[in-house]
Amino acid sequence: MIKIVCTSCNKPLSLDDTKLPMKEVSFPCPACKTKLTVDRRKLEAAATGAAPPAPSEGEAQPDDEDAFGVKALIVGSDNPALRQAAKLIGCVPVFIAAAPQARDFYLQEFPSVVILNPPQITAPPLEAMQPIISLTPADRRKSFFILVSDNLRTLDGNAAFLYGVNLIVAQKDLASFQQIYRDALGYHDRLYSAVNAVAKSMSA
Repeated sequence: MIKIVCTSCNKPLSLDDTKLPMKEVSFPCPACKTKLTVDRRKLEAAATGAAPPAPSEGEAQPDDEDAFGVKALIVGSDNPALRQAAKLIGCVPVFIAAAPQARDFYLQEFPSVVILNPPQITAPPLEAMQPIISLTPADRRKSFFILVSDNLRTLDGNAAFLYGVNLIVAQKDLASFQQIYRDALGYHDRLYSAVNAVAKSMSA
């Protein structure tokens, strides 16, 4: 593990060096959301006393999709409002248009949040999104699934159930996404903690 301290709130952080690439990466502090930048090459050079490697000529800086941190997978149609919404909750947005490829990515990375933004909302189930929606319950529970649409109402629990997601957010409400997400996630966590407690007591 590599230990760093947030430059803004001074929170100590531990980074899994096996997942940290040998390049400069950026990610939000989980406490204050300040953007932090870490270069594993320089950290290891400092630890061994060696000189840090000089950057190669023309070396690209990582964009958000390559950044190290908690990821939000956007599936379907991309737009800046969705990426900003992901950043508001401390996630690095990763966009994959096709659901089959998104499923492959999901099963490798298990992103904390999956944002479904289909080009067109049809009656449930969303056929185009089935590869990513129809994961096993055990895999689904590792992430929070959000469906974004112009045609649905934010926090519509019935629609969320029918479409197989945890939360519905109307496109027009993305500006308030941070608060909507926090409230919905809190409710979801309370609900599942009660469900898990009942299941545990039944199996005891």
